[in-house]
Amino acid sequence: MISAASQDHPAPERRHAGAASVAVVDTQRTELLKLDNISKIFGGVKALQSIKFDVMPGEVLCLAGENGCGKSTLIKVISGVYQPEPDAVMLMDGQSIEGLDPAKARELGIQVIWQDLALFPEMTVAENIAFEQNLGPRPRLVNYRQMKVAARRILERLGVSIDLGRSVRSLSIAQRQIVAIARALVADARLVFMDEPTASLSHAETEALLKIVRRLSADGIAVVFVSHRLAEVLDVCTRVTVLRDGQYVGTFPTAGMTQTRLTELMTGRTFDYAVRTTDLSAAPVVLQVADLTRRGEYDAVSFAVRKGEILGVTGRLGAGRTELALSLFGMTRPGAGSISLDGKKLSLGSNRDAIRAGIAYVSEDRLQLGLVQPQSIGDNTVAAVLDDLLDATRLISLKKRDSLITDWIEQLAVKIGKPEDAVSTLSGGNQQRIVLAKWLATNPKLLILDSPTVGVDVGARAGIFAIIHKLAAQGMAILLISDEIPEVYFNADRILHMRNGRVVREYVPGATSIDQIERDVHA
Repeated sequence: MISAASQDHPAPERRHAGAASVAVVDTQRTELLKLDNISKIFGGVKALQSIKFDVMPGEVLCLAGENGCGKSTLIKVISGVYQPEPDAVMLMDGQSIEGLDPAKARELGIQVIWQDLALFPEMTVAENIAFEQNLGPRPRLVNYRQMKVAARRILERLGVSIDLGRSVRSLSIAQRQIVAIARALVADARLVFMDEPTASLSHAETEALLKIVRRLSADGIAVVFVSHRLAEVLDVCTRVTVLRDGQYVGTFPTAGMTQTRLTELMTGRTFDYAVRTTDLSAAPVVLQVADLTRRGEYDAVSFAVRKGEILGVTGRLGAGRTELALSLFGMTRPGAGSISLDGKKLSLGSNRDAIRAGIAYVSEDRLQLGLVQPQSIGDNTVAAVLDDLLDATRLISLKKRDSLITDWIEQLAVKIGKPEDAVSTLSGGNQQRIVLAKWLATNPKLLILDSPTVGVDVGARAGIFAIIHKLAAQGMAILLISDEIPEVYFNADRILHMRNGRVVREYVPGATSIDQIERDVHA
């Protein structure tokens, strides 16, 4: 076990004041939930080994660890999906829990909001929120008036307003998160697990969600928060329980904890944080953007990216970062201005034009736009270069295909079972490596990375950025877009700050402090 008292390394991050509004844990009270000696074995593989876990009423607790550490398995044990091995101790309000299954867990007030939210997209907001109220052993008529009253009451309790008659499909991801939380409260939740609730949210949407989490805490509802965004963990949680490789590392107060220290606890490794100091002022320009404008999205944007340079772009919600990236990749047409690659002006009518010119784009939405989840790892890897795999008969050469797949899996150190496995079987970090492989196979001159570490754990993030640094060292020009300022600060040579569709300032990491950039961006 690692001691919480061991020396921290210098950290690029700080605690935020928001944590002060979370309910203070009274350690003299009985734990809402207390587990001891929780183990789970699948086919001889020890997914969990003698885990300890406890959460107090009204507490916001973080359950932290890399992908594959056992977090999801532990949550499924607590929610009755899996049965632990014999000799496990499970107490709720000090009383032993026997024969726990999903129905009994819900009766006890245990609710889980998984990352996919498990909502019904074609049903209305009210129907989704009050869904469980209409379940029962016998068929019965649905009381829509009562359903709307219950849904409205819960949303008012959360301090939000959403049209109860709208279909969930029409809602933003942030609004769907609120609907999922409201559904848990209708079911009289006392303990809510939130699995990566902010993975697809903007900074502003995340702040709104954390405000709701604090409101739940103030109402006495315990929340277990699972997130790879460690700044949020330190902001909203009072304690953090760390798992590594299915084992219990420890439970630590977040007061005084840094992202660096928490990363070390989760991974067992030390990470060095240092700004890039490469002088690329004499390197040839790969991408030149001049006065690029698209009405309502971005305005008079000008910048250059040089060979081997990583240019960071950051800013708040609505800054126009992704909209700019889509135009650079030919997905939308700018109304004015120019784009040049290697000194040649481009007229991009589609993403195919951009790919042919030598531009690759890794979308921020890996699940929907980056990968075809049901298809194999191999098929996803070669999806953008099928024309290059054709033989003399205009059919795909299996030899070329298999060679390319093997080559990129080895180069990017992707951990897989078999190339024929569905890409959905991979962890978030390995899925992102497959997205990179798909685009690197096109041999691009410019690689656009839009929030490349969304939903990726801290250890895998370091591996992905190591790949990005290697690509830059080989001469690739890279545009790195992220709303996580430490990501661009420690991985980019220069940083552009976008606000309301315009570039308002340029920074050089090291010459400007990360605190100054964060103040400017969030002012």
